[in-house]
Amino acid sequence: MTGVTRHEARERALGLLYEAELKHLDPREVLSELSMAPDPYCALLVTLAGEHQEESRRTIEATAVNWPIDRIGVIDRLVMELALAESRGEDPPPRAVILNEAVELARDYSTDSSGSFVNGILATAIPES
Repeated sequence: MTGVTRHEARERALGLLYEAELKHLDPREVLSELSMAPDPYCALLVTLAGEHQEESRRTIEATAVNWPIDRIGVIDRLVMELALAESRGEDPPPRAVILNEAVELARDYSTDSSGSFVNGILATAIPES
């Protein structure tokens, strides 16, 4: 894939994280099983999400007061895991970009209220730079 925007890379990464969730696999396994490698930024995001999955889930659960991780919608959780992973990368985009992209993904792929929920959690969980 060439000419992929970062937004498209995030969408593809979310799809791969969802596939990993459904198959009960580590996201990096799903990535390695692809017949055609995705955009490098997508691959980076999926790899980071796999590396930081447990830490991200702990962060989400600690931040989502009165919302156990198993009560959070799968897509909402995956969007937050993706955003947290992206924020932990070597040269992350600005916090505002990560938050805006996560809210957009949540609105596009989950419920109407998901954008607000995801924003509230991530605004607390991702520190200002």
